[in-house]
Amino acid sequence: MEAFLAVRGLQLSEAKTRITHIDEGFDFLGWNFRKYSGTLLIKPSRKNVQTFYRKVAETISGHKTVKQAELIRLLNPMLRGWAQYHSPVIAKQAYSRMESLVFFRLWRWSKRRHPNKNTDWVKQKYFHSTGSRNWVFAVPIVRDDGSTGLLELYQLSGMEIRRHKKVKGDFNPFDPQWEQYGEQLRQMRMWESMRYRKQWASLYMSQSGMCAHCGSALTEETGWHDHHLEYRMHGGSDALSNRVLLHPDCHRQVHVGKLVVTKPAPSLQ
Repeated sequence: MEAFLAVRGLQLSEAKTRITHIDEGFDFLGWNFRKYSGTLLIKPSRKNVQTFYRKVAETISGHKTVKQAELIRLLNPMLRGWAQYHSPVIAKQAYSRMESLVFFRLWRWSKRRHPNKNTDWVKQKYFHSTGSRNWVFAVPIVRDDGSTGLLELYQLSGMEIRRHKKVKGDFNPFDPQWEQYGEQLRQMRMWESMRYRKQWASLYMSQSGMCAHCGSALTEETGWHDHHLEYRMHGGSDALSNRVLLHPDCHRQVHVGKLVVTKPAPSLQ
């Protein structure tokens, strides 16, 4: 490890490096990695869960007098972002636990606003039933089109768990022969991101829906790959100016033949 990093001008920090047995586990980037009876399980770390809960609790307690709709709009991006971050790992139990903790915080928030009202009155005002779900923290709203509906608190347990695709053991992101494989992994990982989909649409429109190598149409049947003109391992950026869409076969030809691909000129309307 030290030799690998040294070639790239890096070194391990002894103060931040710890060797531990996998059966004891370790925390990294908000996740806990540990083997249970020989099976590796990756879960949200206890520290990450506690830190996030404190953030949510402080947001609720710091907005005691705001309208319910405003509180929901404050909490939803926080809850959605946390759930999306942990969606590739074993997080269902953490989601359910967090939902319970947040519910009790919101119940206290609701009761505090109406100390002279009974439980049923508070429940009917702040909590609703939607489909098979009861006790949903929500508020009736009028949408832009004039229709009415409910603005609901984001449901953590509704987040779909999406497992990471296992990476080939020999994969080396610094080896040019693995550049194409690395680009495919990145594309699959990023496709769930709305930001990436917008970038893909921009590339597609700038190429008039054509492959930057062969000039034929890119379709769902042909598929496509997101190719970096200057390889990332050589310092190429993720900017749109350094990326083009290619057919999968064209992508392989470019890499195997070390062919040069240029950015298509924008079409003139």
